[in-house]
This record gives sequence, structure tokens and C-alpha cells, in this order.
Amino acid sequence: MKKMRLAGRTAVVTGAASGIGRSLAVVLARRGCHLALADVNAGTLAETSARARAASATGEPVRISQHQLDVADAAAVAAFPAVVRVAHPSVDLLFNNAGVSLGGTFEQISAEDFDWLMAINFGGVVRMTRAFLPLLRQSDDARIVNLSSIFGIIAPAGQTAYSASKFAVRGFSNALRHELAGTNVGVSVVHPGGVATNIAKSARFSPQWSAAEKAQALANAEKALRMPPDEAAEKIIRGVEQRRARIIVGADAKLLTLLERIAPVGYWSLLSRAMPRK
Repeated sequence: MKKMRLAGRTAVVTGAASGIGRSLAVVLARRGCHLALADVNAGTLAETSARARAASATGEPVRISQHQLDVADAAAVAAFPAVVRVAHPSVDLLFNNAGVSLGGTFEQISAEDFDWLMAINFGGVVRMTRAFLPLLRQSDDARIVNLSSIFGIIAPAGQTAYSASKFAVRGFSNALRHELAGTNVGVSVVHPGGVATNIAKSARFSPQWSAAEKAQALANAEKALRMPPDEAAEKIIRGVEQRRARIIVGADAKLLTLLERIAPVGYWSLLSRAMPRK
């Protein structure tokens, strides 16, 4: 299969103000890809733009626009393609990366917080895809890249909301790929393992959790989230260039994916035994 060439194309990246989104912007700019960067946080988005411009300085010059956007805002997302077209003549890639986290079991978290997470992690993917698919169809070679998680393959206790959203992204991406088969638009779903972003630090937590429980959760996350975002982004972009339908990022994610495949029901029992006791 012919490799996808990114130079000269235009990518929309959500959640671009930090973490994997920021690193995706930098790696794409290094490949000569024009960027429409979106995030709810306009302040740190400017830093991403600066880093992407610096990364592109040694390669082909790129156009970079930055946009404050809440992917949970249906009206704003519906209007966003027209905004992007002001700065860019076309759109070839859509990276649905924006996401949030929520700590607590299903019985501990509120319905409002559950819906808040789903509106961003899954609803944002659906809204952005619906909004930009007509533009992507106009490209001669386009791709939708949806960020799921290793928690879209395994489902740990205490992650009902997050896992539900990431399994939904996985299912949506797979079905959409089948629907778009034979067209100019491909679909990749990405399952990163532990990437060292601030998603845990910026997470919402159940009000039933004590300060000690929150501290323990953050400490556990710090141990698990090890891969530098730049490394994760490079692996993701290589997968996109290779037109891979599923991109597993990290040795931990690959191991857990294999374990789930071998023991699709019993993997959690095996993992629980290996976990350190509090």
C-alpha cells in the first residue's frame, strides 16, 4: 500500500494545547503539514503554535491557525469547518484527540460528570467527524484519526465512564471505516498506553474520594504514564503514514492488548493479582 504523504496537506487537531495533541502538531509540522489547531484553552494553544512553527523551520513552511473550541459545544463544532476554511483552502486529516478523565466508580460519580466526559470524549469525536467529513471527501487522500485508549480495549474497575467513552470511540471508528471503504477517506483508531500527559492531574474526581485517595490515584498514574508525548506522537504519525487501521502505542498497550485477546473475560483477574497491594 502506498504511504500517505503529509507534506502540503492540512490537518485539524483537537486538544492541541497540551499532551499528545501538542506533540502531534509538532510532528505534523515537521512533516510539512499545515495545521488548524483547536483547544478549549486558548492560552496554551499559542505555545503549541509556536513550537509547531519552530519545528517546521527546517522543512517546508507551513500555515498554522489556532482556534478556541469546545468540542462538546454542538453549535461551535458545526460552525468550525467554515472557520477553518478561512485560513486553509482544504482539509485532509482530522485528529480527534481532545479528551478528559474522571476518577471514581460508577456508583461514586454523578450522572452529570458521566455525561460531561461522554460529551467530550465520544460526542466530540462524533461532532467533529460529522462536521468535517464533507471537506475530507473533497480531498484526494484523507484520513480521520480517532484517539481511543488502551482503556478502549481493556476496562479497569474505577474507569466506567472513561472506558465507556473509549470503547465507543473504537466501535464508532471501526464501523465508520467499513462504511467509508473504497472511498478517499480512511479511518485510524489509536490506542495509547501510558503516555506522560496531564490528563490525570486535570481529571475530575468523585466528591466521595478523600484527599488521600486522590493523591494515591495521581501517584499511580504518574507511575503508569511514562512514554513521552513526543514519542507517542511520532508512533501515531508513522501509523497514519502507513495507513494503519489500528495503531497501538507503547509496549504496555501491546502487552495488554495481547492479554485481552488471550483472556477476553479473565484478563482482569490476572491483572488484579499482579497489581501492588495498597
